[in-house]
Amino acid sequence: MSPDRLNATFAALADPTRRAILARLASGETSVSELAEPFEMSLPAVSKHLKVLQRAGLIARGREAQWRPCRLAAGPLKDASDWLERYRRFWEESFDRFEDYLRDLQKRELQQKEKKHGRKK
Repeated sequence: MSPDRLNATFAALADPTRRAILARLASGETSVSELAEPFEMSLPAVSKHLKVLQRAGLIARGREAQWRPCRLAAGPLKDASDWLERYRRFWEESFDRFEDYLRDLQKRELQQKEKKHGRKK
């Protein structure tokens, strides 16, 4: 994935309205007016959000007579997910190392307490 495309994807996802639109489109294609229903904004404002999503490649818009359906185009989401996956692995490995460190500290603390009280296991 090109850096420009990844930047466009994350920029589009930065807005909660656009994320809500994508969530709705995950259920299937729908019209612009149906997408606009849950939002307290004008149809032109929703159209601006759709244009951002379309430029990022996250949605596709069609034309069937009077109906202009929108549908999810998930390719850029997969690319963003793949990019984020590297960092998820990093954090999981970091947490695993931290967990090992905490166990070691607890073990040492227990050994010190036992030594202090004259008990041995």
